[in-house]
Amino acid sequence: MFISRRTLVAAAAAFALALTGVPALAADIPPPDTVVTSPNVTHVLNIPKPAPIAATINTDLAFQDGYAYVGNYGGFSIYDIRNPKKATVVSSVVCPGGQMDVSVYGNLLFGAVDSSRNNDSCASTGQPATVKESWEGVRIFDISDKANPKYIKSVETNCGSHTLTLVPGKGHDRHKNVYVYVSSYLPADNFPDCMPPHDKISIIKVPLRNPAAAAVATTPVVFPDGGNETQPGLLVPTTGCHDITAYAEKDIAAGACMGDGVLFDISDRLNPKVTARTTDPNFAFWHSATFSNDARKVVFTDELGGGGAATCNEAIGPNKGADAIYEIVNGQLVFRSYFKIPRHQADTENCVAHNGSLIPVKGRDIMVQAWYMGGLSVWDFTDAAHPREIGYFERGPRAAGDGGGIWSAYYYNGYIYGSDFHEGLDIIKINDRLTDSARFVRFDRLNVQTQESYRSWWH
Repeated sequence: MFISRRTLVAAAAAFALALTGVPALAADIPPPDTVVTSPNVTHVLNIPKPAPIAATINTDLAFQDGYAYVGNYGGFSIYDIRNPKKATVVSSVVCPGGQMDVSVYGNLLFGAVDSSRNNDSCASTGQPATVKESWEGVRIFDISDKANPKYIKSVETNCGSHTLTLVPGKGHDRHKNVYVYVSSYLPADNFPDCMPPHDKISIIKVPLRNPAAAAVATTPVVFPDGGNETQPGLLVPTTGCHDITAYAEKDIAAGACMGDGVLFDISDRLNPKVTARTTDPNFAFWHSATFSNDARKVVFTDELGGGGAATCNEAIGPNKGADAIYEIVNGQLVFRSYFKIPRHQADTENCVAHNGSLIPVKGRDIMVQAWYMGGLSVWDFTDAAHPREIGYFERGPRAAGDGGGIWSAYYYNGYIYGSDFHEGLDIIKINDRLTDSARFVRFDRLNVQTQESYRSWWH
């Protein structure tokens, strides 16, 4: 999500007001707070947010060994999902600092903090980034005892950590270190620890045998000559990356960098090299990326309106606030088509392309994706020029009128998990001939921004 302490909130609000010119048809909009699905999708379970963090919104998800880890602006929660139909909350950690997007690796959980705090502790309070002593960056927890996680280390990074991506080491280094690619942006002349030009990422080296020794190892510049800063319609100019998806076994990564889409060679984990770069006049904010399993395609998302606007309507149309599907041809990004959910949302519903993951189906490219108050969509992009939706889940407008929806929707070991701002954790199942084979694929760990191939699971 784009919203952070440095966001141009007024601009986003003005944009949202401009979108109400062509209302969606009332007959197409579900009643307030009502769950609706396609015939092939079942709502298995909803678990409300645990009381300790019920007042703050849910964010991203990670999975490991039958447990789900759900980030929240107020901290994170751990769920036992070994039996998804009877999933339960194991624990919640109160540790405020948005967004707290989470990734897990062994006994470690990493949380991204892009909210300037008066110190790095879980008792911290907000403090302006104009104060030199303010802190933001990455928090590291020991989750070996899931009922009682322990905060063991913080690492401060320039401009904080809006999102983070785990990248395992290579060869013998794989068992020694994991690297954290930190995406951050929006510098300002009066931010002592986040001054322009930024245009870089921070890479934290984490020794697995001594995670308390984690530290920033390097800060490579992605855009040495500046990023896309002048394109009409950009939400804000490129000043870094919003999110990076690494496909470590193939030594590549895709960066969604505000005004730019980027491919990296990450064969040298501490020295990623830009190998391709593109822009799109229909994209306002390059938000996230997903490779196809064979790494011949990349889906980039456009978070038009910063996640707070109603962009899934006739007024905006099908090519903005959407996904863009690219094929990788001779190392370059070649645009093929857009995909956007076909159901118009009410003008009170914030809706735009957001976080999703592949569904592991042999021979096809299918993913599930969150669309905030547009719910989640299961769609097929095997034919890159003609993507199509095959299933969906959504709720009607919130009766409370305060927006929200599903932040992340990911497929893990037979079920779809949706992290909803207000409603908590949704567990969903799709039964469709196109996706049924995925139920036989099992992963021990799933950090969606750290893609792993699933080809080896078939015999």
